[in-house]
Amino acid sequence: MREIAAVRQALEERLAGVLTELRLARGREFHAQVKAGDARRLAEALRRELGAELRLMVANDRRSGAGRFEVYYLFAHPREDWFLQAVKLLPADSPTIRSLGTFHHPASLFEREIIDQFGIVVAGHPDPRPLVRHAFWPPDYHPLRKDAVLPDFHDDGSPFPFTEVGGEGVYEIPVGPVHAGVIEPGHFRFSVVGETVIDMKSRLYFTHKGTEKLFEGRAPEAGVELAERVSGDTTIGHALAYCQALEAASATAVPDRARHLRVVLLELERLYNHVADFGMIANDTGFAVAHSHCFRIRERLLRLNKHVTGNRLLRGGIVPGGVGSDLPAGLDLRSDLEAALEDFEEIVALALDNTLVRDRLEGTGRLTTRTARDHGVLGYVARASGLDADVRRDHPFAAYGELDFKVPVFQTGDVEARTRVRVEEARESVRLIGQAIARMPQGPLRSPLGPLPPFEAAFGLVEGWRGAIIHWIMADAPDRLYRVKIMDPSFLNWRPLSYALLKNIVPDLPLCNKSFNQSYSGNDL
Repeated sequence: MREIAAVRQALEERLAGVLTELRLARGREFHAQVKAGDARRLAEALRRELGAELRLMVANDRRSGAGRFEVYYLFAHPREDWFLQAVKLLPADSPTIRSLGTFHHPASLFEREIIDQFGIVVAGHPDPRPLVRHAFWPPDYHPLRKDAVLPDFHDDGSPFPFTEVGGEGVYEIPVGPVHAGVIEPGHFRFSVVGETVIDMKSRLYFTHKGTEKLFEGRAPEAGVELAERVSGDTTIGHALAYCQALEAASATAVPDRARHLRVVLLELERLYNHVADFGMIANDTGFAVAHSHCFRIRERLLRLNKHVTGNRLLRGGIVPGGVGSDLPAGLDLRSDLEAALEDFEEIVALALDNTLVRDRLEGTGRLTTRTARDHGVLGYVARASGLDADVRRDHPFAAYGELDFKVPVFQTGDVEARTRVRVEEARESVRLIGQAIARMPQGPLRSPLGPLPPFEAAFGLVEGWRGAIIHWIMADAPDRLYRVKIMDPSFLNWRPLSYALLKNIVPDLPLCNKSFNQSYSGNDL
């Protein structure tokens, strides 16, 4: 890994034409301004010269104080643990940025979100259709502007402008937004010939809740309850990313014991979700017995969660500056988890040794490495498609930098690979929890959160069980939030599902979808 001084020298020498006011803000994080019209040049130069990629775009309304809009671009090197956050200042009366969408697909999604939420013009965007907004939103309503007033919504029934697929023998199968199961709403439109899928388009944001707006004006500590509820199965992942952003902004050092306990909590969350997903994937092959046993083991793990934090979903486990409670006295968590894992291993062997199950998994829903990379896919979906990326190793947080673990990577990109990644990660979670407990020092559980510097951007990056989670924050007073931006991995992982479904048959749709298992709520925000 390059020393931070060498990174700074490279940035100054190779990006002098596109950046101004470069400074080391904290740790291995650089801040700068990007010159007008140079965001595309910056992204190209960072990829070409330094190997860094865009991870997040954030729009911000500063008209009332600074008389402008802002767009922040967060770049990260995939393995060298450093970041560059560059801000572009836009006039209040005609905010416009040039699109990065044809250069980097994730940018096109961030930009469509910015168009809908802030009304900022994105020149040259390859697909300017609405992303967040539905047809009955008034055209001048941009909810994350500070002066936005909630209008009266009236659904006039206008359809979303899906791109139609035509030709002899092609027909459409609409699915949702209301589904047969007790799940959140999303609309999927399949174009098929016979039983073969040739295209799939999705429409999300039926559960848009204005989550980021709800953070505005809150005290930092009061934001944790919102972060915990971004996606109900990712309580720790989102709460930890949010608290790490607060701690970075306020220069709050988390005690060593709390850092190790954070590993325990995050891996408990990863474990119960992976066990449940394995069962659901098996169920969609028709192997119901594996599903029943996995949910029995999941219940066992949820009861352990409640013993550890008082809540089955681990709410209250993460607080700004540390953790909410210590491990209960008399609990032998390692032994309990090893027993649960042994139980799970029996079900895994039973399922994966079954030729009927394997026939359904192998080759189904293949997402190629190139498509996964082009779409910025994250988490177990990425690792099943050959992308060796994990924030716990590449940008260590909590106590992960002091622990020994492997990142499982598979190459085939099919349902089988996504299933086996989950199994390997469940095994690693038990090992990581054992290491964290064994190496956990005595000491305090939290540090008092320092004041937040006004209008200083900070972020937290965490490898949640689905993949990388980012919370980006800015305060306008030491104890008041001004802007919070959230990226759940589902934001980037939903769209590549369309590619994985190509050339599969209609009966394999539930199986492919479950192997991705993305969050509606985490995407819709």
